[in-house]
Amino acid sequence: MGSLRRRLFGGLVETERIMALALEEAGMSRTPEDSEVYVPGSGLKRAMFGVDIDSGELALAKQMGFDAVIAHHPCGGATWAGFPAVLERHAKIMMDAGVPAAEAHAAVEALKDEHGPRTHLLNYDRLPSVARMLGMPFMNIHAPADEVGRRVMHEAIAKGVREGARVADAVATLAAFPEFAHSPHPIVARMGAFEAPLGRWTFVHGAGTNGGYPVASALFRAGLDTVFYIHIDPAHLKRLKEDFRARAKNLVVTGHIASDSVGIN
Repeated sequence: MGSLRRRLFGGLVETERIMALALEEAGMSRTPEDSEVYVPGSGLKRAMFGVDIDSGELALAKQMGFDAVIAHHPCGGATWAGFPAVLERHAKIMMDAGVPAAEAHAAVEALKDEHGPRTHLLNYDRLPSVARMLGMPFMNIHAPADEVGRRVMHEAIAKGVREGARVADAVATLAAFPEFAHSPHPIVARMGAFEAPLGRWTFVHGAGTNGGYPVASALFRAGLDTVFYIHIDPAHLKRLKEDFRARAKNLVVTGHIASDSVGIN
């Protein structure tokens, strides 16, 4: 997203233009369901950007004289109701890595079954209504930034490791990114070990949230040796360890905020 920043600064823009540039950076033809302009605005020059935005940050932005607030994670509106649709992006990641289409789509449906019901719990208009009351243009950019980050990190590993590489070699490539170098949470192997062969691998990111058990298990069954996630639920991790205990599989977790920051920056 660095080139996006350069193209925005130095002139007045509008929220729709910011979203259009984000989509262009990510190679997307339409706004994904987890990204939205909640309160449109024009003539914008100074924006507060946060991975997570709440009412306090909206009020602070108003107090500090910002023209708009851009969040990374979804903040309500249609993004929460539409969130399960973004999980479908996992299917392409899996199929590109060699998972048969039927198994990839079955894994996505399992994710939808878990995450879909949660959308009815959420107060979808709380933060957009605060922004409207403050007169603060407000939007979020989620999947586009994460897709940029996934692509950058995947390509870095692909270029940085050689045949016969270990998991540690891939981790060292990622650790060279300033976002990871400055993170208080080191990259960890939640399954397997850094000393293990890297083997066949893929980086799973940019599809709403991590793939949990369904996506990782489908990738492992398809013959991948190492899967990179940015975070994982402990219950999903426990199930993976139980089901793949007898196989040499690696699950590397890079850290949520540091990994998101790669795409954002």
